[in-house]
Amino acid sequence: MSTRSGNGGGVISGAAPRRTPTRRRLFDAAVTLIAEQGFSATTVEEIAERAGVAKGTVYYNFSSKNVLYEELLRDGVDLLAGSLRTAADDTVARGGSRVDALDAMIRAGLDFIAGSPALTQLYVAELWRTNRTWRATLTSVRGRALAVVESVLRDAVRAGELSDELDVPLTASALLGMVLVAALDWQSFQPQRSVEEVHAALSQLVQGRVGA
Repeated sequence: MSTRSGNGGGVISGAAPRRTPTRRRLFDAAVTLIAEQGFSATTVEEIAERAGVAKGTVYYNFSSKNVLYEELLRDGVDLLAGSLRTAADDTVARGGSRVDALDAMIRAGLDFIAGSPALTQLYVAELWRTNRTWRATLTSVRGRALAVVESVLRDAVRAGELSDELDVPLTASALLGMVLVAALDWQSFQPQRSVEEVHAALSQLVQGRVGA
């Protein structure tokens, strides 16, 4: 199992290199605190203290707590999308089928979530809320992650590996949702299971259902 961060965060921003380490600490602190006590209950002072920086440093990097959280979600989902794309591309480059690429994406998603459970919890929780100021950003980054899955599904349809009657957008949403929910259930209620066990179970669904 891959590990990304010992505190469940591990997100990296796209800021200038000289500011990246500080923003990274702020993201890690924020994702942990918000997962523990909720967004509203988490203060900028607490984030700064957990990150080991002055309160002013938070506002130097982000204009508000809302902006910090919005950027945290953006970076986290972008990293997930990147992990999925790399897994798919590497599989195809080795001569694997597009269905094999989907299977590799499932494993990559499980590894990512295992290393960033708090971030995943926050992302899933935000999907159900429609009144947040960052809703448009969340919709945009979700679309980027789904686009990666959709592209592999379309390639599989073109290659004749999947039926041309496949509803690509809905199937992509179902696959991504399956990985997110199954991984969170695994982390929360079945932590004794290995990532290999969880991957094997989800792989059977893809290979036996979608692949058929």
